Formats: sequence, structure tokens, C-alpha cells
Amino acid sequence: MQRIVILGNAGSGKSTLARALGKRLGLPVVHLDTLFWEPGWIEPDAEQFRARVSAAIAADTWICEGNYARRTFDLRLPRADLIIWLDTPRLTCFARVIMRSVSKRPRPDLAAGCPEKLDRAFLTFLNFVWNFDQGYRPGIEAVRLTTGPRIPVVHLCNSQQIAAFLHGLPAMPGTCPV
Repeated sequence: MQRIVILGNAGSGKSTLARALGKRLGLPVVHLDTLFWEPGWIEPDAEQFRARVSAAIAADTWICEGNYARRTFDLRLPRADLIIWLDTPRLTCFARVIMRSVSKRPRPDLAAGCPEKLDRAFLTFLNFVWNFDQGYRPGIEAVRLTTGPRIPVVHLCNSQQIAAFLHGLPAMPGTCPV
């Protein structure tokens, strides 16, 4: 595994898993949210975002977390050798999103100048999280199946499965197993 794409709902643990995998395997981590959002939660021009993603995955090895299926799967999936779907229950995702938003701790996977705040946009985002499996996941899966149908997919549903998956991977020389 040299190029891994991690998919899942907001709050599913994509960024946390990406960091743990990166440490375990000695691979660089690409957080798509940091490439996408401009300060103040402004969306970039589509081609600008695609150029950022292209540059970030130009290396031979990477772990890329984030969905952005219609915008970037054609760039990422042809190079990926594994897809990990985090099938975290929506109530868990919902609770995590609320907790991280009220905690005010800085997140390394969040773009600079994009503080989390409890406002109308946050309520819209919570609606997205709650309806992800019914409203958004089928579209992501459809794009995945047309763009990267032969790429192996691992489904992880909870922290025990994630821990077992990580434990089963070889540790990077000179590091402690996770």
C-alpha cells in the first residue's frame, strides 16, 4: 500500500486514521479540506482546487483523506492502490462533529482561516452529516465504481476494527507499533 484514499462521513475518523496510517507506514498525508477551503470558508475555483490536489498526489506515496468525489476521483483513484471506507454510524459522526466544533481545539486537517463555529452554516453541515449515508454516499460510491472499480476496498465500522487494521500493518522501521 503506497497510495491510499480514505472516504467517509464528516466525523467518521478519516483524518485521525490518515495520521495514524501515515505514522505507521511512513507515508505523507494529504487532507483535502486543507487544499479546498480558502480563509473564511470560501470555495476556490474548481481548477485551482484540482491543481492543488494534482500537486499533492504527484508523489509516489501518499494517504489522501476526504471525499470530493466528482471533483477529484479522476485524479486520485487511477493512482490509488487501496480505498478505505469508514462506515462509522451516523450518530457517532454527528456527536463527533458537534464535540470538535464546541471544543475549539485547532485541527491539523482544517484549512487556515477556517475556524469552526456554531452558526447557520454549521446547522446545514449537521444536516449533511445526518443524511450522508442516504443522500451523499450513493453518489460517491457511484463515482468510485466508475472511476476505480478494480481498487480494493476495506470497510471499517468502528474503533476496534480500525485498531485491528492498524495493528495488522507493518510498522515503519524505527517507529513503535500503533
